[in-house]
Amino acid sequence: MTGAALTTEALQLRPCAAGDLEVLLRLWTNPAVRRFLFEDREVSREEALHFIERSETCFHEEGYGLWLFFEEGNPSLAGFSGLLRSPEGEASLIFGTRPDLGGRGYAFQAASAVVNYGFETLDLARVVADVDEPNTASIGVLEKSGCAERVGGS
Repeated sequence: MTGAALTTEALQLRPCAAGDLEVLLRLWTNPAVRRFLFEDREVSREEALHFIERSETCFHEEGYGLWLFFEEGNPSLAGFSGLLRSPEGEASLIFGTRPDLGGRGYAFQAASAVVNYGFETLDLARVVADVDEPNTASIGVLEKSGCAERVGGS
């Protein structure tokens, strides 16, 4: 099973694939993105490829993975949002936006689209998220979208 394309008011989301390695690596090595996502360490090409392969496996086995998102009519990567299987076996939300596009609500739109897909289409019982406490922007996205409280079927 591969992931479905998703849309929001301003974004187009599509599942990531191995061909997206370079564009994702550029985003994930951006200091503003890696600060909270990778605990401020440089992500290697091999690690980025591993995340993409893990996403492809999750899409095949679980119906979810990482989606890349793009502004309507713009082919440049705006960010990513997705669900990956946590070590405990739960769907874990991950997202990030290109720093120059911050404040436009894209992280909220993309995360909400992915979480809604998980609950409504895949009938997930629960989605978890692990956010660094100083990352107030991401905490705000989770609270605004209801992800902080929402558990299956609500």
